[in-house]
Amino acid sequence: MILDRINATNDIKKIKEEDYQALAQEIREFLISKISRSGGHLASNLGVVELTMALHIALNLPKDKIVWDVGHQAYTHKLLTGRKEEFGGLRTYGGMSGFPKRRESNSDCFDTGHSSTSISAALGIVNGNMLNGDDSTVVAVIGDGAFTGGMAFEALNNASSLKRNFIIILNDNHMSISENVGGFSNYLSNLRAGEFYNGMKVEVAKSLNKIPVLGEKMVRQIKKTKSGIKQLVVQKQGMLFEDMGITYLGPVDGHDIKKMVRILRDAKRLNHPVVIHVLTKKGKGYLPAEKNPSRFHGVEPFDRNTARPLTPKVNPTYTDCFGRAICKAAKKNEKIVAITAAMPDGTGLKRFSREYPNRFFDVGIAEEHGVTFAAGLAASGQKPVFAVYSSFLQRAYDQILHDVCIQNLPVIFAVDRAGLVGGDGETHQGIFDISYLSSIPNMNIFAPKNGQELEDVIEFAAQFSGPLAIRYPRGEAYQGLAEFRAPICYGKAEMIYKEKDIVLLAVGNMVKLAQQVRECLKKEGYYVTLVNVRFIRPFDQSLLDELTESHEYFITMEENVINGSFGEMVLRYMNNMGYHKKIYNVAVPNIYVEHGSVDILQREVGLDVDSILDKIHGLMEMD
Repeated sequence: MILDRINATNDIKKIKEEDYQALAQEIREFLISKISRSGGHLASNLGVVELTMALHIALNLPKDKIVWDVGHQAYTHKLLTGRKEEFGGLRTYGGMSGFPKRRESNSDCFDTGHSSTSISAALGIVNGNMLNGDDSTVVAVIGDGAFTGGMAFEALNNASSLKRNFIIILNDNHMSISENVGGFSNYLSNLRAGEFYNGMKVEVAKSLNKIPVLGEKMVRQIKKTKSGIKQLVVQKQGMLFEDMGITYLGPVDGHDIKKMVRILRDAKRLNHPVVIHVLTKKGKGYLPAEKNPSRFHGVEPFDRNTARPLTPKVNPTYTDCFGRAICKAAKKNEKIVAITAAMPDGTGLKRFSREYPNRFFDVGIAEEHGVTFAAGLAASGQKPVFAVYSSFLQRAYDQILHDVCIQNLPVIFAVDRAGLVGGDGETHQGIFDISYLSSIPNMNIFAPKNGQELEDVIEFAAQFSGPLAIRYPRGEAYQGLAEFRAPICYGKAEMIYKEKDIVLLAVGNMVKLAQQVRECLKKEGYYVTLVNVRFIRPFDQSLLDELTESHEYFITMEENVINGSFGEMVLRYMNNMGYHKKIYNVAVPNIYVEHGSVDILQREVGLDVDSILDKIHGLMEMD
């Protein structure tokens, strides 16, 4: 196999040109085989195989730098930089990350995970190189979906004044995670028809430059005037970039390796920023992913022959429960509107978008805009629900504080993927939302113990008059404790079992774990109270006052970092009230948690039954 000859960075340069397509096919086969067993990002990686090969052929890594936007499409890059043998541990604990990581390879120049950051980071590297006297090439690879993030345009504006080579690859596959929306997507659609112009522009420039003395002057004159070949051939082709002082080249077929290598080498000769508009097909080479790229964006292990998951879903996920509940609430209340940031499938809003198309808004990959947009809807009398992953909501902290909470507007934040999410690692773990949301005045935070309670709190939220964040985890919704369904009252917890001595104050999905801890303690002869916290902010202070009369040990449990946690709020309250009790906060250490299965990660950070029992026993031994 040709792929067997690639074991280190730049080995691809030893491959003959006539073998490029065969190598691309082998890479696709390798990726499908590995990802079908481990899970991971499939469609995005299949779409950039030839583009990645062309980059590695035209550049000299690691001296030259590639910054991958988001980074979930960097699997081929990892293959071409000597990490083929590590794919067996893809996204597993201690194994290879699904994103670029500088600690893995000196060919990974920047850690990524969130969208719309690549141009900013790459521009910083370019300027750093200038200060260091380094003339290496820097390339930012960004998808058309990521261009809906305002940060990308901020970076473009900054890049426009650069007097040095800087290459931006605009990977246009018509998709982000779900289908792209908005004006920029429409703009790119118009550009796709203009390949003739750019082909002509490059060829004309090459021909004129060959003319002694006069050639270069003619090229400069053509570039100076807007009435040159740009207007003669196609109106406004690439003018968004050109008017910013950034040369536009394309569109070019991103699956044509030879053409891509040629245009990259041309772009490297320019002494200013250049955008290369590349057309690719997401999911290319695996028909189910080509037909349904959204479904195969991030996948669990699957049967490659049937394209079905190896572990079929038996019970609904929390996302399913939310999607069902929001449609039910919208039927009763016509003021309810739903917002997503390019993820109607991932957040469970697909059904809502079909049933209530006029009340559904996809703002693209633009979480900051999404929050302020929701605030505007609320100010106009609507009841907006912004469904978003916990780690992505971090990007809109200022908008939550400034535009929603200062005005105390009734925006519902459906915070999906709260807690440990597993294989996506540090950039995606939802372990900071309690900390950053609880710091904001007027923000209210709720965590349901099971899928049933999630549906109940959506009904409660529809009538609530202020900002409310509802945080719930990734994966299958807990079905237990269904017999406990006390009505949801603002700021009140739910008593599951009331005894004495030890009280477990469990937040959201930790109720399930607390139930297991309680059973173990009961077998040891202890009396244990179990409280479903429900409202993290404001938490049930009157219940704490009551419990201090009959309990000596207070154990808080949550899947959030300890700094700024619910546990810290309880500890501070108990100290302020002068309650001299033994308190232990079970939470994630204040660290970035790497990738791996949730079960393994919970053990590593001390959120498992044995670790918690050890802590409780240690607390008791202090007496």
